[in-house]
Amino acid sequence: MPHSDIPAGVGRGRSGSGSAIARRRAARLAAVQALYQIDLAGARVETVLSEFLNLRLGWEVDGDRFVPADPQLFAAIVRGAATRQTDVDAMLDQALAERSRLSRIEPLLRSILRAGAFELLAHHDIEPRILLNEYIDVTHAFYAGREPAVVNGVLDRLAHVLRPDDVNTVRPDPADGFA
Repeated sequence: MPHSDIPAGVGRGRSGSGSAIARRRAARLAAVQALYQIDLAGARVETVLSEFLNLRLGWEVDGDRFVPADPQLFAAIVRGAATRQTDVDAMLDQALAERSRLSRIEPLLRSILRAGAFELLAHHDIEPRILLNEYIDVTHAFYAGREPAVVNGVLDRLAHVLRPDDVNTVRPDPADGFA
């Protein structure tokens, strides 16, 4: 059952500012919410983007202003996942277990998978393990059950297909004296 906690990196602050990492985390969370709205209501991408950019990013709840999302990353994820939805969905169908299809998955979880899959496909400047961790955190913001493990498994399978060199590379540990 979904719940609505704010993920750890999003945080509260009176000024509404936050680190670049926190703003990117907030952008991913907002992108999932926007994709969910687009999927559930059949809303137009540009209409939802405008609504979020003008009214929702950097929102305030009970006097606490939350870290504003990175608007460029937010828009890139929403536009990219929506524009490439057919390709993204086909890749996700292949990454899902044989008994599952993306169309049968709950809409919020589907939105998380679409956003994560799009970033794996398009954002080669970010290591796959970082993206997986980000989307697992986003999933924890909505679910307390096994859904984070599902997101981890599906996006990990997809990362091995889309970016095998990035996933299979063992990076030296700086503590070992290798740089």
